[in-house]
Amino acid sequence: MEEKAQATSRRRRGPRKLTVQSLENAALHYLERFASSSANLRRVMMRRVARSAEVHGTDRAEGECLVDALIQRYVAAGLIDDRLYAAQKAASLSRRGASRYAIKGKLAQKGVGKDLIDGALDELDEADGASELAAACALARRRRLGPYRPVEERVAQRRKDLATYARAGFSLDVARRVLDAPDPQALEALARGEEDA
Repeated sequence: MEEKAQATSRRRRGPRKLTVQSLENAALHYLERFASSSANLRRVMMRRVARSAEVHGTDRAEGECLVDALIQRYVAAGLIDDRLYAAQKAASLSRRGASRYAIKGKLAQKGVGKDLIDGALDELDEADGASELAAACALARRRRLGPYRPVEERVAQRRKDLATYARAGFSLDVARRVLDAPDPQALEALARGEEDA
């Protein structure tokens, strides 16, 4: 009997009825945990509106108006800045080993406009001229590819490593330059632009 009561208390509550305050609280809670573009926050809040409309019968159109007003207010207050979000997300993804192609895709998924994506990539290139190569080196380090593999496995795993780079959106030339580095130290020097491999 006690187990059943505990299981019932652990069940997830249904969505709350949509109010201005509940929407505001949800948006602020989301922004505390995640960086977001205005389009992504709108998408998240509209899911909340849709759940409330299903369960409580609230008006979706009214909820959409509330979400739009909330986002406009946050943009005006500086809580949401799509340009800054795009620049920071692009830099973060590049440090993790994402190609330009992958960065464009991720930012587009988050609702960032093409002009802002291009601007973020331009900023990335200005900050580090060889950033595509540096990102490819970061991917090798993170995934233990090429020079990070034991010497006896490098030749046997080369095609697999090239395929990994192709799936990540890197060009064949960049992938070969990284995989041809003789050791991790040479690869790190290549990432810093100190020498050509």
